[in-house]
Amino acid sequence: MERDGTLVGLKTRIPTWRVRHLTLMKKPALASDQKHPETTNARGHAFHQFFSRFAHMGARAAGSPVAFLAATTFIIVWAITGPAFGYSDTWQLVINTATTIITFLMVFLIQNTQNRDSLALQVKLSELIIAMKGAENRIAAVENMSDEELEQLHKDLSARAQVTSDALNVRRSKKR
Repeated sequence: MERDGTLVGLKTRIPTWRVRHLTLMKKPALASDQKHPETTNARGHAFHQFFSRFAHMGARAAGSPVAFLAATTFIIVWAITGPAFGYSDTWQLVINTATTIITFLMVFLIQNTQNRDSLALQVKLSELIIAMKGAENRIAAVENMSDEELEQLHKDLSARAQVTSDALNVRRSKKR
């Protein structure tokens, strides 16, 4: 239910600016990527899709046994050719340059994959929280909170967890 620019949940109110117009399972999904409007134009969107597909395929390929075998083979061939090149500076520069370039590019592929996995997990958890009867819907939007708000929420939930744990321990001791 929407009232005064906020969505009223079971126990909390969520500002409507935190809710996206797209839906998941016929319920509003959270908008964590609305902070990046530059990806909404056609050219930026096309590049974003291309990079996303490329990064996904690249990360899968880089994590495969074939990629590991290829990298191991490259290192062995490099080490075997050392005596032929007299362990020269150029010989060492080849491996240093190759590993630096590969490492530099892999950082972006790995970060993209982690961002994608993190967002997918966040969407799944948000959907579960929203669908749970009695759950605080504000928990579904925690990724949009400030650090101070997250700390306060952590303290509140830790206190609730302690109270619940104490109540369970009292019940268990009465059953004995």
